[in-house]
Amino acid sequence: MHRIFQERPEILGPVFKVLGVPLSPKVTVDAITTDVTETRPLERRVDTVLRVGPSDGEDFLLAIEAQSDKKEAKSASWAYYVSYLQSKFGLPVLLVVVCQDLATAKWAAGPFDCGTPGWTTQRTTPLVVGPHNLPVITDARTALKNPALSALSALAHARGLESQGPAILEAIAKALQQLRETDPGSAGYFFEFLEITLGDTPSGEEWSRIMTFVSYFPGRGTVRETAYLEGKAEGKAEAILLVLDVRGIPVPDAVRERITTCTDLDLMDIWMERSRTVERAEELFTDS
Repeated sequence: MHRIFQERPEILGPVFKVLGVPLSPKVTVDAITTDVTETRPLERRVDTVLRVGPSDGEDFLLAIEAQSDKKEAKSASWAYYVSYLQSKFGLPVLLVVVCQDLATAKWAAGPFDCGTPGWTTQRTTPLVVGPHNLPVITDARTALKNPALSALSALAHARGLESQGPAILEAIAKALQQLRETDPGSAGYFFEFLEITLGDTPSGEEWSRIMTFVSYFPGRGTVRETAYLEGKAEGKAEAILLVLDVRGIPVPDAVRERITTCTDLDLMDIWMERSRTVERAEELFTDS
């Protein structure tokens, strides 16, 4: 969920508007290292870190985390990320947490305090994006005006599609059909972003159902389908690496080499399924 901010920085404007935080209409956005490791035994990584340069103000860092459920240990990690980044770069830091359900969003808003009774040494108050403040977009014309926001909104509201119906996904599907005429690269990106991030959930099944009735790109299926039909290990390797990349999972050189040199198509199908859920790239090879 966090990768869309790196790859489609135009989403920052409408998201900041939703959060009620003023942002200059003209900004520069640069991705910087997500590694905040101080010592080798304990590795720490922020999902996404961006340096934002407003045209009318001071640069600041934007640390973005995707959170699928409540994890108490995260509150300490987030405090560490903010203090480390501020110390390393000497810039103000904002923390944005992207959630898919209301309970997680409510918890993630904090504040999270570090201190003793009667005194707070440090307080971390994330900005939270989720189904409580992202708009429900069911109009294709609105989705076409801002496909990045529409894609993130569809993902944030994915768990509530039973009540919203297929209207959310149908709107963005129609918008992507129109977008492919002027910007096929972006249309393909958002199509695959939703396919991968929705996965095998009921919303993912609904997305697949909608797209089976849509002539998206003549002669072209999804990355996964193309690899399967062509029966090429190279295509399967590219699909696995794409899923890991979109999910923000770092791929060490040794893992990348093992994936790209494998010729066992059945084994690569297993890795493809695992790539949707693993937390570390090395977990692809568990019991294989």
